[in-house]
Amino acid sequence: MPTYNRYELLKRALKSVFSQKLLPIEVIVIDDGSNDNTSKIQNDFPQIKYLYQHNRGVSSARNTGIKKASCEWIAFLDSDDEWHPQKLQKQVEFHKNNPNILMSYTDELWIRDSKELKVPKKFQKHGGEIFEKCLSHCIIAPSSALVHKSMFESIGIFDENLEVCEDYDLWLRVASKEKIGLVNEKLIVKYAGHENQLSFKHWGMDRFRVIALEKLLNSEFKTQVIEQLIKKYNLLLKGAIKYDRIADKQIYEKRLKELENELN
Repeated sequence: MPTYNRYELLKRALKSVFSQKLLPIEVIVIDDGSNDNTSKIQNDFPQIKYLYQHNRGVSSARNTGIKKASCEWIAFLDSDDEWHPQKLQKQVEFHKNNPNILMSYTDELWIRDSKELKVPKKFQKHGGEIFEKCLSHCIIAPSSALVHKSMFESIGIFDENLEVCEDYDLWLRVASKEKIGLVNEKLIVKYAGHENQLSFKHWGMDRFRVIALEKLLNSEFKTQVIEQLIKKYNLLLKGAIKYDRIADKQIYEKRLKELENELN
């Protein structure tokens, strides 16, 4: 569980962890440089492992947790999310029935101001060979993922150079190589609209998605990756023109020409 200055939200998240029908063997909280009351969290939950690091971002915090974890399977939970009481139980059952699948995720419930939000169609969940379903947007919430530790050894860990879209990047890399299981039930709750959400921090989120996509140009999905890159660079180009970002405009125009030539 990565966290940064979200003490009260972290307590809510941890309550959902310890309300699981199938309790986790260990719970690791990575405090990514908080200066609120987060350091006191072990007073509330003495059974957790609490690790502090200087602020290096959510990718670094998750990677620290992965490296410190002693278990064969690793689940993630962001401090502003919650798990349904049967979340871990249902995923463990799935993997017992599908031993060749080394990662699964679940559907999710979105809440804002105590009201359920309708999840946009583009975030519809899919299981199996889902690489192409993951190209446009990240459909896998980290809080819903359960991953065998060997996956990180073969695919790699979160890219610490990405401030956002680090989950999109990792799940794309996984989906390019492996089947991903889906437990098609709303087993996590995501709360929208509070301060400091990373998804609202940056303009042009596709700037980070194209970095992830560029890594996959040598994969077996090269054509699909190029087609998606062209779409995203065109969107970024429109934004650069609108906001008079001359240097960005030139970069995007150049890259678009290169990709269009490669596709043709």
